[in-house]
Amino acid sequence: MMRKILLASLVSANLTIAFGQSPSQPSVTLPAPLARVLTDYENAWSNKDANALAQLFAEDGFVLSSGAPMVRGRDAIKRFYTGAGGPLSLRAVAFSTEGNVGYIIGGFTDRPGAPDRGKFTLTLRRDPGGRWEIMSDMDNGNSRQ
Repeated sequence: MMRKILLASLVSANLTIAFGQSPSQPSVTLPAPLARVLTDYENAWSNKDANALAQLFAEDGFVLSSGAPMVRGRDAIKRFYTGAGGPLSLRAVAFSTEGNVGYIIGGFTDRPGAPDRGKFTLTLRRDPGGRWEIMSDMDNGNSRQ
């Protein structure tokens, strides 16, 4: 009986993962310099401030949004984000840094505590002054539309 229950649980877990219905990943606490990146991103997006958003990126950074061509460079990023924005809540589920490079993996939604509407990866590079900049921002929604 126990083997049947275990087998049913494994099949259920595999189907859940295969169809993208896995439970939400737990949040992690970021070190202050990385948390600043997410906080500044949320503020710039919420205020529809394309200039402030672009300044979070490295001069040669990329935006890799689902359903759009890749965008490269701060000026192009500013143009791409002009007029975009609204309520945003970001949370980290994983991160790492090594020397002057790092990443943050997370989820996004429109308000703190709401279910994730999508996920993102930020690839980071530390500038000569020690500030973390976004080298690439890749995101996509959770719906299959």
